[in-house]
Amino acid sequence: MVWQISAVANAVIAAAYLLITLAIVVPLARSNQLRSNPLGAATAAIFFTCAVHHGSHAVHMVLPSLGVTDPRGLAFRQAWDWPLAMWDVIGAIVAAYYWSLRRSYSSLMQGAKLFDDLRQREQQALELNDSVLQGLVVAKMALDLDQTDRAQAALTTAIDSASRIITDLLGSEHQSLKLLRSAPAAVHHERPEDAS
Repeated sequence: MVWQISAVANAVIAAAYLLITLAIVVPLARSNQLRSNPLGAATAAIFFTCAVHHGSHAVHMVLPSLGVTDPRGLAFRQAWDWPLAMWDVIGAIVAAYYWSLRRSYSSLMQGAKLFDDLRQREQQALELNDSVLQGLVVAKMALDLDQTDRAQAALTTAIDSASRIITDLLGSEHQSLKLLRSAPAAVHHERPEDAS
């Protein structure tokens, strides 16, 4: 009975890992990122090798029942005990749980978004920095020239631009969430005597 449980659990794990591999590889291939995104390709390779590993356990254990003489399968049946079987069952439960989570986190799991290219992240960070920094520079210059209306407009534009970029980065489904910082923003007030 123990080997049957392990065979089923290993088959479930193998199927889940194979589906995870496809869920990673297909979008990467569609977006031509298989070569340019080594993290995504390596993650897919890990899941694929694990799928083959668990799948081979299940196949070897089942072959003798199908009339195929397989010494390894018979040895697997003999060697598998309850602790190993329980770990296989836990692995199958975790694999099934993973697939249940994909529906909840669909925006993060869509295709190659899970492994966004580093250059794209850098571009988004530069856009955010440029938009906000340029607005702050204009606001500071306007304040130095006593042009408070222009400073106010530059600050409003910088804040709106930062909000738009961050909303785009997080996705529209996060607009309803109340995202809070883990700590207050550090603001340094320079006193006139410190500037000298």
